[in-house]
This record gives sequence, structure tokens and C-alpha cells, in this order.
Amino acid sequence: MRLKADITLLAVSIIWGSAFVAQRVAGQQGSVYLFNGVRYLLAASLVFPFVRWKSNPAYSREQIKWIFIAGFLLFIGSALQQAGVVYTTAGNAGFITSLYVVLVPIVLFIGWRERIHWLSIVAVGIAVGGAYLLSTAGRFEVRAGDVLQLFGAGFWTLHVIMMGKYASRFDALSFNVGQLLVCGLLNLIVGAFVEKSMPLNAPLIGAIVYTAFFSLGLCYSLQIWAQRHTPPADAALILSLESVFAVLAGWLILDEKLAPIQIAGCALIFFAVIISQFKDWGIKGKMEETHLVEGR
Repeated sequence: MRLKADITLLAVSIIWGSAFVAQRVAGQQGSVYLFNGVRYLLAASLVFPFVRWKSNPAYSREQIKWIFIAGFLLFIGSALQQAGVVYTTAGNAGFITSLYVVLVPIVLFIGWRERIHWLSIVAVGIAVGGAYLLSTAGRFEVRAGDVLQLFGAGFWTLHVIMMGKYASRFDALSFNVGQLLVCGLLNLIVGAFVEKSMPLNAPLIGAIVYTAFFSLGLCYSLQIWAQRHTPPADAALILSLESVFAVLAGWLILDEKLAPIQIAGCALIFFAVIISQFKDWGIKGKMEETHLVEGR
């Protein structure tokens, strides 16, 4: 069962990595908020039938409060991420987004005074160096899209913490339906004023369907099952491979290329993500157990 769970998580990371290509395609069509709105609402409708409403009580005031907070964080993170892929590559977006794994313990220390492991500090330093090489290729010219992705990683960090500390007390599927609805509606509302319309062509429809059904709907459901059968540190490490698959998918599908120094930056970020998990190896960490839909 453990091996099957690990293979399932590997499949999830492959789909999540390739989803950055779909988001990049949508970004090239000039769609950010409306694209996000449609795909998140579609994902909510996909998950909705699997919620066991009879065994779950009606939404309480407390749950509704945290659903709105989670949905808002998801809205900001997804908007920054989608706007970012308009101006940067799928590979860059994947690697910079993965920084949330490194940032979580830092934010917990600053905001909640939780003890920080020395490996987390080392990981942040390595990740910052890797992000610099990836974004600038050794020249101090940070792309606008990379900056947006970095801010987005900050909101994914807050979302992970919120899910681990406050949302884990509620039913996972019903909570996820709620936050997806809030995120989708907020995107549609902003999109109605900012974008007003989006081009309905085959590439954009394909991107909507792929990300809604696979990266948001299917992968989330598979993740819930798989993380019941594999240690949290293992799960986080396997899922962090999505950044590698984002680069590979961008290269294979969109013909995106990285300079050798940018590849070195990717390697540094990936190494930082790996060592950030060493401190939790063999320990049942609460945060990784509630790792829910960050930045897809």
C-alpha cells in the first residue's frame, strides 16, 4: 500500500507540474481572472458529488469563516500565479512556487513563534540563491513574472499554514468545495471588471478542462487517499517534484529552454526543498498532513 501511495503521489506531482504548461497557454491567451474563475468553479462541481453530506453536519459559522479566509488566500495566490505565467516560463513558475515548502517554517516562526530548525534557515538561503540564478540567469534583471510568482509563493505559504492550523478540524472534501467556490467567484467578479471577456478557443478550453478536472479535481482526491498511507515528509518530498516536471513539460511542450546557470538555479531550489524536509524525516508533521491544493 505504501508503494502504491508513493506512486500515486508521483503521478500527482507530474500532473501538477504539467498544469503550469496549461496555465502558460491560458496566459498567452491573455486570460487570468476569468480563466481561474471558470476552472475553480468547474473543479468545485467535480468534487461536490463525492462529499458525503449525510454524514457531515451543515456548515457552521466557524467553518464558513475559515472557508472564506482559505478561498481568499487561494484567490490571491492563484491570481498572482496566473498573472505571473503571462510574463515568465512554466518552469520558472513551477520552481518559484515550490518555495512555499521552504517558507512555511519561517513564517510559522515569525507569526506563531514556533521553533525553527537550523536546516530551515539553510534551506531558505539556498533557495534564495537558486531563485536569483533562475530569474536573472546571473544578471540582475528579475522578470516581472518571477516577482509575481514569488509573491504568490508567499500566499501559498499562508494557505498551507491556515489549512494546517485551522481548517484541519473540518471535513476535507466539503471544506475544499467551499474554498474552491469562494476562489472561483472572487476571480470571476474581478475578471468581470478587469477582463470583461476571454477568448473561447480550443487551447484555452483545453487548459480549463485539464487544470479543473486533473490538477484540481482528480489530483486533490488522489492526494487525500495517498497521504493516508505514506509518511508526511515522504509525501511533501514527492510532491515537491512538481517543479521539476514543470520544467520538463515546458521544454517538451512549449519548447522553453533554460540557460545552464538557470538549470543550476533550479537544482539549488530543488536541493533546498529536499533539505527542508530532512528535519521532519520520521516525525509526524501536522503541516504536511494537510497539504491541500497549493497553487494549481
